[in-house]
Amino acid sequence: MSITVAIVEDDPRIRKTLATILASDPECLCTGEYGSAEEALAAMETATPDVVIMDINLPGINGVECVRRLSKLDPHSHILMLTVFNDTETIFDALRAGAVGYLTKPVRAAQLLAAVRDVIGGGAPMTSSIARLVVQSFQKPQAPQTEDEGLSPREREVLDLLAKGYLYKEIADMMQVSYSTVRTHIERIYCKLHVQSRSQAVARYFGREN
Repeated sequence: MSITVAIVEDDPRIRKTLATILASDPECLCTGEYGSAEEALAAMETATPDVVIMDINLPGINGVECVRRLSKLDPHSHILMLTVFNDTETIFDALRAGAVGYLTKPVRAAQLLAAVRDVIGGGAPMTSSIARLVVQSFQKPQAPQTEDEGLSPREREVLDLLAKGYLYKEIADMMQVSYSTVRTHIERIYCKLHVQSRSQAVARYFGREN
């Protein structure tokens, strides 16, 4: 089955380039190209693609708010940011809103296609410089959180493996359980932590442990 992908990008030249990259991969199917968040949100009321490639600096509703609204439409959507913004505040705003990956422009075709596959497999692809900023933010002293999330020992084990970057299938193999069991644990973790994505859960996890 093809991986359905939508593009939300206001620059028509970049939008066309991204669509061309997706068309070059027989496993990817571009189901929509949108120049604004409003267009994308209207189209995705009825059908959400597997992956959404999202810019931040959009006219009208910005990309971060669009991510937030799309995440409510489909909590399991895979939203991949592709933008020139590389400051920590913007990165974490996007991740908190529900994005599961963050790449900076310009992006190579191979890098983009690999990122699309990665998010489908449960990964959280990031440009190396972005990943470095995320790691540095985790290393900063943080105030302890007192809220008891009520995670079970098994759920904490799953969350720890997520934080280490393992994919769902790898976690299932390591814990000797089925893939669906891992998904159930993760859904419960999301509910208890009040988050909507892997990246948000991991960020919350690190915040609690520091």
